[in-house]
Amino acid sequence: MTDSQTQSTPVVRCQNVQRVYQQESVPVYALRGASLAIEAGEFVSLAGPSGSGKSTLLNVIGGLDGFDAGEITVGGTNLGALNAAELSEMRLNKVGFVFQAYNLIPVLSARENVEFILQLQGVPGQERQERANIALQSLGLGDLGDRRPGELSGGQQQRVAIARAIVTDPVLLLADEPTANLDSKTTTELLEVLRQLNQQQGMTIVTATHDPIVMGYTSRQVVMMDGEIHQDSASAA
Repeated sequence: MTDSQTQSTPVVRCQNVQRVYQQESVPVYALRGASLAIEAGEFVSLAGPSGSGKSTLLNVIGGLDGFDAGEITVGGTNLGALNAAELSEMRLNKVGFVFQAYNLIPVLSARENVEFILQLQGVPGQERQERANIALQSLGLGDLGDRRPGELSGGQQQRVAIARAIVTDPVLLLADEPTANLDSKTTTELLEVLRQLNQQQGMTIVTATHDPIVMGYTSRQVVMMDGEIHQDSASAA
């Protein structure tokens, strides 16, 4: 690692982050002082069993959930200092999301689904369509842009979701169990797509998973247990 890389600001920095839920007036700690730094260009898996805190950490990094203590910065922005509107703007402009359930709008075509986030950003119509087409083509879906989600396979729908997530050129791509609904062949194909985005475009990717196949594709594995970071392969490198 060069001196400039060493001195660069991490894309994600979490310091002593806590997330507490109340269950029948009893506090339940989903995160117990989690600390983590992710540099630009890393491909990181947050791994662990159900209830370990991996999805919670992914959600607080993406500004989808709040947190109760500690500090989180994404792309140099302190999330704790933002109000609801500013958090929404941060998510729109800095973070791309890929979910287990795809979250595509069923009445829109694949292209329109990808364009939708650009529309929210105020991008003009012709530019929206051109950028959506480029994103779909980069994921091998150039000839399927007019199809609606119900006319696509699960793997194709997840690729549309990835195209939607990357079309804004975010500083960070977050994927929550992105292969959970896919068969092994489609899982491998999708992971190759993510690896290419990481290696060829330098995209910073963080995925929450319990699947060892997914972990094998990532360059860094962060294992969580009971809301804490139990093991980090970067520490052993």
